[in-house]
Amino acid sequence: MKRLITLLLSLACFVVDGSGADKVREISHQELNTAISAKQVTLLDVNGTDSFTEGRLPGAIDYIANKDKIAALLPRDKNALVVAYCGNEYCSAYQAAATAARELGYTNVKHYAPGIDGWRKSGAKIEKS
Repeated sequence: MKRLITLLLSLACFVVDGSGADKVREISHQELNTAISAKQVTLLDVNGTDSFTEGRLPGAIDYIANKDKIAALLPRDKNALVVAYCGNEYCSAYQAAATAARELGYTNVKHYAPGIDGWRKSGAKIEKS
């Protein structure tokens, strides 16, 4: 009986904590690089317009400048890959863009945790305005 109660409490914490299906999955650097090369991803940069101008992942959308019209900038296919990123693995600002995409019905939303800092450190191509 004690084990059953412990199991039920664990399950209740899991549901309340929100770590289940609502969590945004991460995408690896290699997976993202492949998706960018194949033009099979929509990137949402959540670093702010100044940072966006200084350097961003190739093809990224400035989420902060465009959040009011983001629905028009995302692909029609709700299963398309949408990746949100911010500064680095310690930044959580990406959640605003990921949440917006999910609320619009996108089902394949991911997070590039290394952010623009990790992209730069990898030596990968950066776009500038």
